[in-house]
Amino acid sequence: MAEFLLIGHIARDETPSGARLGGTVAYAGCAMAALGAQLYLLSSARADEPVLSELPDSLELHLIAAERSTTFINRYQGAVRHQTLLGRAAPITPAEVPSAWRHIPAVCFCPLADEIAPELVCAFPRALRAAALQGWLRTWDADGTVRRKAWADADWLLPQLDFAVLSEEDIERDAALEAHYAALAPLLIVTRAERGCTVYQNGEAPLHIPAPQVHMVDATGAGDVFFGVFSVLYQRTRDVPYAARAAVQLASQSVTRLGLAGTPTAAEIKAALGRNG
Repeated sequence: MAEFLLIGHIARDETPSGARLGGTVAYAGCAMAALGAQLYLLSSARADEPVLSELPDSLELHLIAAERSTTFINRYQGAVRHQTLLGRAAPITPAEVPSAWRHIPAVCFCPLADEIAPELVCAFPRALRAAALQGWLRTWDADGTVRRKAWADADWLLPQLDFAVLSEEDIERDAALEAHYAALAPLLIVTRAERGCTVYQNGEAPLHIPAPQVHMVDATGAGDVFFGVFSVLYQRTRDVPYAARAAVQLASQSVTRLGLAGTPTAAEIKAALGRNG
């Protein structure tokens, strides 16, 4: 039995150099596998989607076949991302979860385009439940331009999660909304790109963790790497500052390389765990 189940769409990211694999389940999953975690992925895409070949063999994938894959164009201005959604794969509901996977110890919800039915969180009452919130916080116009939306399920869903992660960009740096979400969630982490992250836990004073200064090559997936690393270390230790510091360090290093090449290396992991232990 795997340690983690990751649920969410794998993405096809259109770039100037061609299509490549994207999505939180891909980037977070690769980071988690690098830390030695055993994973299952539940996703949806075209069965013949070429970017699926980029997934490591160590990640077991249960694919819901769809007419199209979730496809994005990402454009960056510094660390700020502007997205266009070109297509979306099939929704993921409780009926799609293989029965053998319902007793996995930890489940990570990784929506990209509002594809995960919120009630799916309630299907794993005994598991550690975590979420990277970005895909529940966005909508898109008729031309595919992705923008922020009001999240109607926040008030009942956030208290159900053991922890949640979002980027300050996901909520357009709305301090009042950040405070509201922090009050609802037992543990909320807000990532702040090159400024690290802020940890809110059980009404305690916020903990800010700075990021090391690095030369950025590609910011895609950095927040997903953070989520994956934090998920594994929190599940194993329940030490929030330790997990967050290591996740900030490895996510920062991930932007110095292109795409999935930013997956933490064995040497980076050893250094991060040693320095933050």
